[in-house]
Amino acid sequence: MNVTITLSGMTFNAVDEATTVLGTTKGGWVYAGQRPCYEARTPAFYTMEHPLTHRQVVEAMGGTTEENDRPMDSLTSHDVRELSQHLMAQEDFAAVVDALPGSWEVRALTQSEWVAARAQSTLQLPNGFTERLADAPASNNRGAMMDGRPRPNDLLGPAASQIAAIAVHPRNEDVTAVGSVPYERPLPNVVARLALTPVRKGVGKRVPHRTDVWKNVRSEFLWT
Repeated sequence: MNVTITLSGMTFNAVDEATTVLGTTKGGWVYAGQRPCYEARTPAFYTMEHPLTHRQVVEAMGGTTEENDRPMDSLTSHDVRELSQHLMAQEDFAAVVDALPGSWEVRALTQSEWVAARAQSTLQLPNGFTERLADAPASNNRGAMMDGRPRPNDLLGPAASQIAAIAVHPRNEDVTAVGSVPYERPLPNVVARLALTPVRKGVGKRVPHRTDVWKNVRSEFLWT
């Protein structure tokens, strides 16, 4: 596996195959959104070290700009998807994936990919920033994908127009939290990055929706 790959002037760094533990076994309502605890097995992939900047986006689309390299927080998740499709239509993408096994795609990271890459010191997110993910939002880890593919959006109502996001504490870079942001509306300090990752085929394995239901009910009763 190559150490780095370049697509449309953007550098993607290699992330090794990993098994990542997500969530917690702690009780109490405050941790309800982080249960159940599960393992996600992600294949080797490539990711940008830093969030997309104004310059990278404009130049990738064939334009020129005098903008600096500040992270671009005017992107929506729809914009990120369009940018990904544009990159995959370029000749350098075809040349890169021809040398790799299987099928590959450019998209935002999933939570499990993000955590695996950060554990390997392959990505950085500034304190106080939030990053758009490829996953649908969720109130807990039931139904999460266990192979690192994006969690599909099974939601109805207002939540259906949201996308999952991960935030870094303003002062403590070791503290992160998963929430959601609007899919088609930009927000201050909400950024995105791209990854080159294998396409997972077939039916993905998911955390069962009834995992630890009774254990969690008992835990909430004891902790509240």
